[in-house]
Amino acid sequence: MPRETAFIFKDSKDAEEFYNYINKKYRLNDIDVGYNVPFQLNGETLYLSYHEAERTDKKVNLPLAMIDAKRESNGNSPLFEGNYSSRTGHWYIILTVYDENIKNCLRDKHPLKEKTIQYLKDLKQEYLTTQNYEELLLTKKS
Repeated sequence: MPRETAFIFKDSKDAEEFYNYINKKYRLNDIDVGYNVPFQLNGETLYLSYHEAERTDKKVNLPLAMIDAKRESNGNSPLFEGNYSSRTGHWYIILTVYDENIKNCLRDKHPLKEKTIQYLKDLKQEYLTTQNYEELLLTKKS
């Protein structure tokens, strides 16, 4: 993940969904989707970029491993082999917004910080609740 101030949220949708959403919302025609996408906020042109990152949770199921160890010590075959641990992944969307002077709009001292955060909250909500991204073409471009 980039080491910068960003707006991050958990993505509950399938792979490529955020790409499709951004592509349709900003009418990018698959060109530079996710990199410096221009949009207007408070009369200024800002640039939105995003990255996706996965965080993996790994859990160890110690009781199953202990049962199999006991079974094997008694000369029996293991029952739970291959189930001693489980992994689940969660995907996150990392959004950054810069102004025309290449200043991060999410930094504390940026004059558009609060409005940028609200814009990104609205963007997140629209993304998570929109099922058909073609509908975005019927709404005003922001």
